[in-house]
Amino acid sequence: MIEYIVPSNIDDRVLVRAAKMLEAGALIALPTDTSWSIVCSLKSSEGIKKLRRLSGERDERHFTLLCSSISQFVEVCNLDNTRYRLINRLSPGPYVFILQTLPGTEKVLDIRRHEVGVRIPEYPVPIRLIQTIGHPLYSITAKKSMAGIDEEEVTPSEEHVTELPPIPEDNLFESGWELEGISGVDMILDSGEERARIFSTILDLCGDEIKLIRQGAGKWPDR
Repeated sequence: MIEYIVPSNIDDRVLVRAAKMLEAGALIALPTDTSWSIVCSLKSSEGIKKLRRLSGERDERHFTLLCSSISQFVEVCNLDNTRYRLINRLSPGPYVFILQTLPGTEKVLDIRRHEVGVRIPEYPVPIRLIQTIGHPLYSITAKKSMAGIDEEEVTPSEEHVTELPPIPEDNLFESGWELEGISGVDMILDSGEERARIFSTILDLCGDEIKLIRQGAGKWPDR
């Protein structure tokens, strides 16, 4: 089901309907400041299971918590002053920050790592939906391979590799209607505009030094 929206003036009724669907375990596709994402509610175990099945990824660095503010990070992650200042400088924007999780978070998200990626998109659609539902959204990048479209994608053969390869541009979507072919997506929030086929930069902040996991739209080093 496609819901057409105006990003700068989204109908509150659409947002409320989308939030209720997420709470019931639905998956929703939406545009971000990078490419299209597919999201579920952080508080829906059924939604998280469906999202992980759809992704097919074992490496949990492919999954990201979309937040509307840094204050939501501290609900699931350890965040000291040094990391806060870096994130505050780069957010909102096309950066994913991998942080150590608080005890119990890995059980909620059904993850094996004691770390999770978080980011604040610089685009009103995910921000407004997060504000409506009242908590972060668990997300993956929407890829044509999920719709059964044969696109070449190089993935790491081992889970412990340091870097993640870039997502080929041809495996990303431009328009909302293209995502109708992905089985399991219950709603598409579509602005009717083509989105750039780009991906986010992933920075691992778990150690003493910042590690670049994937170079994307966000410049790193940023100076």
